Amino acid sequence: MKNVSLAINAVLAIAVAVLYYLHFKSQQPAEDTKAAPKVVEGRKIVYVNIDSLATNYDYFKDTRKVLESKQFQLENDIQNRGRNLQNKLAFFQQRAQTMTMEQGRAAQAQLQKEEQDLMAYRERAAQGLAVEKAKKDDELYNQIFDYLKKVNAQNKYEMVLGYQKGGNILFADGGSDATKRVIDGLNKEYAAKQTATKK
Repeated sequence: MKNVSLAINAVLAIAVAVLYYLHFKSQQPAEDTKAAPKVVEGRKIVYVNIDSLATNYDYFKDTRKVLESKQFQLENDIQNRGRNLQNKLAFFQQRAQTMTMEQGRAAQAQLQKEEQDLMAYRERAAQGLAVEKAKKDDELYNQIFDYLKKVNAQNKYEMVLGYQKGGNILFADGGSDATKRVIDGLNKEYAAKQTATKK
């Protein structure tokens, strides 16, 4: 009797375990039976190497040459004016003993005015050059932006980042590098504009 009771209890325990398993198995989310979510391919993020752009974009190189030439001319002009003022000062010092006190004061006042004029000229010229550089930088940015906007109509890039060593982007995969394509396209457009303006 004891064995029969033990056998019934064992069968009942197994039945309860099977029912328990079947009950909770049906309530668990079936990961296998659910369809995998569709992966929607996002638009691509690419980058342009800023250093390469500065080195290889013809408009940037031409603009930089023009600005460097103007800077050089400005420095030479200021040096020439400075030397001219020094010569006048040396001449004044040589003649100071033969001048009357009134002539000496007038000459000294004239030299001080010329020195102030030279300093004001240097400041105005430097500001003018800085304004021109800012304008050229703005034109450069607009050209790049307009080109990328036009090209993006075909490529559908989500974002075009500017990569520069030591910048905010610590790593960029080479497969995302659009630098050469962008530079080639920009140079092609710039050459076409140059040809059109020469006609």
